[in-house]
Amino acid sequence: MNLPIDTATLDPQDWSALRQQGHRMLDDMLDYMEHIRQRPVWQPIPPEVRGAFTAPLPRQPISLSQAHAQFMTQVLPYAGGNSHPGFMGWVQGGGTPVGMLAEMLSAGLNANLGGRDQMPLEVERQIGLWMRELFGFPDTSSGLFVTGSSTANLLAVLVARTQALGAASRACGVAGEGAQLVAYAASSAHSCITKAMEISGLGNQALRQVPVNAQGQMDVSALTRMVAADRLAGLQPFLVVATAGTVNIGAIDPLEQVAALAAQEQLWFHVDGALGALAMLSPELAPQFKGIEQADSIALDFHKWGQVPYDAGYFLARDGAGQLETFATPAAYLARHTRGLAAGSPWPCDLGPDLSRGFRALKTWFTFVCHGTEKLGAAISNSCALAQYMKQRIEATPELELMAPVALNIVCYRFRSANANTINDELVVLLQESGIAVPSASTLDGQVVIRAAIVNHRTVVADIDALLDATLVLGQKLTSAQPIHSLHRELL
Repeated sequence: MNLPIDTATLDPQDWSALRQQGHRMLDDMLDYMEHIRQRPVWQPIPPEVRGAFTAPLPRQPISLSQAHAQFMTQVLPYAGGNSHPGFMGWVQGGGTPVGMLAEMLSAGLNANLGGRDQMPLEVERQIGLWMRELFGFPDTSSGLFVTGSSTANLLAVLVARTQALGAASRACGVAGEGAQLVAYAASSAHSCITKAMEISGLGNQALRQVPVNAQGQMDVSALTRMVAADRLAGLQPFLVVATAGTVNIGAIDPLEQVAALAAQEQLWFHVDGALGALAMLSPELAPQFKGIEQADSIALDFHKWGQVPYDAGYFLARDGAGQLETFATPAAYLARHTRGLAAGSPWPCDLGPDLSRGFRALKTWFTFVCHGTEKLGAAISNSCALAQYMKQRIEATPELELMAPVALNIVCYRFRSANANTINDELVVLLQESGIAVPSASTLDGQVVIRAAIVNHRTVVADIDALLDATLVLGQKLTSAQPIHSLHRELL
């Protein structure tokens, strides 16, 4: 019999050398964050750099310093750039040094938060208590960290489905209960709601897209008529999803009105607050979200306005019993006890699909306690103030056109031209390639727009000016049919 040998460990033989290399790696990342303004927001990946990651499976090791060097030269310079203050392309937070350091602690601890009686779970439960307080939820509420709001929105559909069909549907499936469930969300809702309906087995045809008004908000009168028509047709309405900050323009659905209709029609009222829910941390913005406290469930992302490093999504349910009824599954190898490491039931694996779960709560806890809610709320308010500044600059600039109302922190605009869709689509790419700013392209009523989502706490007025000034320079070049090979030099 061959016994395992002592040298099979993956720990280093020289801990002192590892410490020195680890300090260099930490310093490099702190330097990256401290001096990020000196870097381009984004730059195209050279073919040879991309090709370096098509190598075969490594049978023999390289040193940690070699791996670190490859990261510094071939990965870090070509990241997506959402830590940069000029990144406004999609709704992504910028992270913080505090969050990065907390992530290091979490990785070192290597805790699995699927369950068991351990202090990391108490940290996660602390976040749940804070969210209960923030949103005015009762003591019966339960929360769960997930990858992001796409998953949190899926959990909402699954819990609402189980509540509508009963726990027996977990055994016989959706078709076994015979009822045809239908759900409702505004036409402006995130595509993950459609995906959640598909994954849940209900199908996207069971999701009714409710029209929106001129402000991009759900038309509650239209919703009322749609629910009545479906009931008349013998269908079973069970869920309405309102959005607290739509992904395209940042509109907030009329939460109080939707909540009232949901209560009247006995629908599960879910709020997709991926973008905007944490605006409740801002006293000046919170009144716009009145009605969110009446939700049956809320999806939100700490990695957006909360500035927690990716990923840190969250699902909050008003009644934890319904969440348990949807996901709890007894298993002999997960037996619970009143004492020992297997105590502490219910476990997070009873509240969602994952048994293996990382310690996302730690970086969230560090972010909240090291910055405080007043400072986090002020950063959120500031991004909305920057959006209003950007709106005013656009309205004062004849070459630019504002394309949607600015409710929160998203500004949609375009460069005026005869061939506006083609020009603005190309403009977005040129802006990204310039390294000065990264907006994204979207469409509103068939019109291509330049979309700036101001989420990063590092963004200041100068970054807004840089984006708009570059838009003007590039737009004038494109519409005058002049060569643009020297644009990067002119802009920089």
